[in-house]
Formats: sequence, structure tokens, C-alpha cells
Amino acid sequence: MSEYAIEMQELTKRYGETTVVNQLSLKVKRGEIFGFLGPNGSGKSTTMRMLCGILPPSGGEASVLGFNIRTQAKQIRPRIGYMSQKFSLYEDLSVRENLEFFAAVYGVTGPQAPQRKREVLELTHLSGREQQLAAHLSGGWKQRLGLACSLLHNPDLIFLDEPTAGIDPVARRELWDLLFTLASAGKTLFVSTHYMDEAERCSQIGYIYLSNLIVSGQPESLKNQHATPETGWRRIEISGEPIMKAYNLLQARSDLRDVTFFGQSLHLLIQNSLTEAELIGFLEAEGLQEIEWREIRPSLEDVFLDLTREADRQRHA
Repeated sequence: MSEYAIEMQELTKRYGETTVVNQLSLKVKRGEIFGFLGPNGSGKSTTMRMLCGILPPSGGEASVLGFNIRTQAKQIRPRIGYMSQKFSLYEDLSVRENLEFFAAVYGVTGPQAPQRKREVLELTHLSGREQQLAAHLSGGWKQRLGLACSLLHNPDLIFLDEPTAGIDPVARRELWDLLFTLASAGKTLFVSTHYMDEAERCSQIGYIYLSNLIVSGQPESLKNQHATPETGWRRIEISGEPIMKAYNLLQARSDLRDVTFFGQSLHLLIQNSLTEAELIGFLEAEGLQEIEWREIRPSLEDVFLDLTREADRQRHA
């Protein structure tokens, strides 16, 4: 048995003249949480649908749990779970009725079915809500129900397409606690997300942009690889009031680049020749107050923004 749950080699999807996924090569180890990141329209969902055997690829190869996605899709589907971004269960059915329906779909019948339903209810903390209509659940509880249904047949690999989109921070954290529980039990999780804090929790991540894989690796390793800006520049965080005025002023200077909001502060690259006193003096002369400055290592968001800008520069060169 291969150590990899997923292996992709130059996986490609085209619609006519439009390439949606371009020669994607990745490996995902069994038992890890792999974070798949990228802006809307970058190819994340299309990649997941190819790996699930729903969409045929236009080029390249891939295997899931040792099965070829082109020729063995029927063997793949019973072994994987899939949870979509949008709640896709039946809102006019109760929690119990949704579980019964999807248990039948997945072939979870016979004497083991009641026990398996109890197990997923307990895992997702839905016990006691069996009679509640799905329509009356909050966003976070709907996602728990979606996860419960995707786990009924005890899959080895679960695909989660932006599972925390549109739910509150507490519900996001609780859902991720469930994902860690699954990973600790040996499940492999392939999770697409927009949230950098979620990406930080993954064993490995891949960043796809404009249909191309830009980078992959461990989150901390990627930050270390990009810790040093190009020669002649350094990265700082600066804050001041009003922050929007600071942003506009800094954006206009030629000795600064890549000015980006980060909470109530700004992250940016500055030329090494520019001193702290010079920049703070410039902002104070423009009426800013409470100015703070510090040199920083890049966050994961900084890394992705840098890589995105570089990809755009190369595309327009």
C-alpha cells in the first residue's frame, strides 16, 4: 500500500480553450490534513471533483487510495466522503431522516446501521437533535450534519470544500476540532479553505492561483523559505491613526511596496536605505498619531500575497 492517499501528476482540466486546472502535481500522505488554498475561480473545486471521480480530467493522471481516477472511479467513490461548501442535505427532513437517507445511499444497512448512526451523531455532537428539522439548524450545526452524513460509510479519505464558509468563528473552531479528531483516528482530509488561520493548522498546504499550483509544503517551512525578502528590502509592520490615511500615504511612495492591511496594522516591504525615524517622521508630518513600527517575519498570508503578486508580474511581463 502506498503511503500516499492522493497522487497527482500533471492533472489538467480544460473546457474548450479555457484551462481550469493546469498540470497540477501533488502528493497527499495518508492520515494528514492537507489544506488546499486559492482565490475563487482558481480551480480548487474542479480539482476536488476530478479526484472524487465526478469530472473526467483532460490530461495528466491521478490516483486516490491507490485507484486510478480515470479507470477506477467506481472503486473510489465508496471509499471517500465529500462535504460541499453549501449545505446540500434536505432541509425539510429531520437530522435523523437525513442520516437514514444517506445511510441508504451509501449502503449502510442491516444490523450495523443503527450503531453507525449513533457513532456519527456522538462524534459530531448531534445527539439529542435527531428530531430537529435541518432547516432549523444554525450554519455551524448544518455543517456538522453534512459532516456526519459524509462519514456514515466510514470513508478513509474525506474531501471538504470550504466547510467553514459562512459560519461564525466559534463554530469554525469547533468544526476544526472534529477534523483533528478524524485525523487522529487515521482519516485523511483534503480541505479547501480561504482562511489563513485554518491553513496554519494543516499538516501540508498547497496554493493554487489562476489554475496553477504556485507552492506546496508545510506552513512553517513556507514561511521560513520566504522569511527574507529580495535583496535590498525588509518587511515591517506599522500602525497609526487614522490607518486608512497611512495606507494611502505609504502606497504612494516608490521606496515602499506591497502595502497590505493586516488587522489594524499594515504589512509592507521597505527599502533598506529607509530608516525607522525617516518613515515615522514622514507619517507624523502628515498628521498621523500613535505610530508603531517593527520588523517582522512573514505571515502565511504575506507569503501567499507575495507569491500572487509575483505570478501576476510574470503573467503581465
